[in-house]
Amino acid sequence: MLVSAILTSVGINSALCVLFFVLYSILKKQPGYYEVFIPRLLTEGNSKRRSRFNLERLIPSTGWLPKAWKLSEEEMLSSSGLDAVVYMRTITFCLKVFSFAGIIGIFILLPVNCSGTELHQIDFADLYSNSLDVFTISNINLGSKWLWIHFSSVYAITIFTCYLLYREYNYISSKRIAYFYSSRPQPHQFTILVRNIPVSAGGSVSDSVESFFTEYYPTTYLSHIIVRRTSKVQSLINDAKQLYKRLLHLQSEPSEQKCKQAGLFGQKVDHLDHYGKRFEDLEQNARLEQSEVSLAKDTHAAFVSFKTRYDASTVFHMQQSSNPTHWLTEEAPQPNDVFWPFFSSSFMGRWISKLAVVVACILLTILFLIPVVVVQGLTNLSQLEVWFPFLKSILTIIC
Repeated sequence: MLVSAILTSVGINSALCVLFFVLYSILKKQPGYYEVFIPRLLTEGNSKRRSRFNLERLIPSTGWLPKAWKLSEEEMLSSSGLDAVVYMRTITFCLKVFSFAGIIGIFILLPVNCSGTELHQIDFADLYSNSLDVFTISNINLGSKWLWIHFSSVYAITIFTCYLLYREYNYISSKRIAYFYSSRPQPHQFTILVRNIPVSAGGSVSDSVESFFTEYYPTTYLSHIIVRRTSKVQSLINDAKQLYKRLLHLQSEPSEQKCKQAGLFGQKVDHLDHYGKRFEDLEQNARLEQSEVSLAKDTHAAFVSFKTRYDASTVFHMQQSSNPTHWLTEEAPQPNDVFWPFFSSSFMGRWISKLAVVVACILLTILFLIPVVVVQGLTNLSQLEVWFPFLKSILTIIC
């Protein structure tokens, strides 16, 4: 790679890093992105939305950088959870590996590579247009014993990486176990989700679940809840949640902003009373819909609870039927993560949905690779002329 090529790559990546820092600094101040950047603070009520426009929102700031740098692991665990700690440990692990490899490369391998004969042929006056290959292993003379330094360095980096992996695995495992024992037991840990429940003629889904689990798990089975089609109820509940957030936001605003004029000549309307009445109507409609849930059609899915978490985990990891499409078991999601419309889909519908997610991930990866290929192409224009001769005229104009 040419020196000019690597400098171009460094410049482009540095500019992208600055751009991402600026975008994060601006977007995290916007009320519409509070659920993305501070969801826990909103849930706990430690942060409130501010709808007033402020010019400071559009100005990038660096005040969050020192706070993020000084944040200890225990503070991160208490504020952001174990996932954030594991993510930061992964980043520090990568930095340790690259730092160790960089020290060996600069202070051991680089002097060895410079001991070859090709380095004397380089024109340091025109270093910008020279290739960096003379600083690599290709500069070592044929038959030289210095090659063992490279083998030893590879083994040293590999051993160091494996040691760090072993250490980090033990540390994160101990943190997970400690976090598991320190946290209160959650209902979803005692529960599994059972799909594609077969129903006999004249029977119901509830009867099938009751007879199946009392027969095969008589000492561990506790209870079950049949999943029914409740799309209308969920729609009303979602509307009520949005309305409740607006009520909380209005209560935090000054009293003069709670009343606004309807149109140019209309009377002033108290939004607090208006949203309060709408909230009562939604609550009444939700109760009416809930009373009709028992008459709704079953979805051949159920949440099955057991007496201990170990029993639930054991049943989850076992195949329940000789037919691989019946009695499918999954870990029960947390109550806030349940997507009720997904229970109404068939086995083939869920399979197609999973396939669509895989295809979307592949397309996203390909789209991510496009700018990488463009950047690498800019650093190797001469190679592009060899691979794609039809681009020669375009590259001549660019250069």
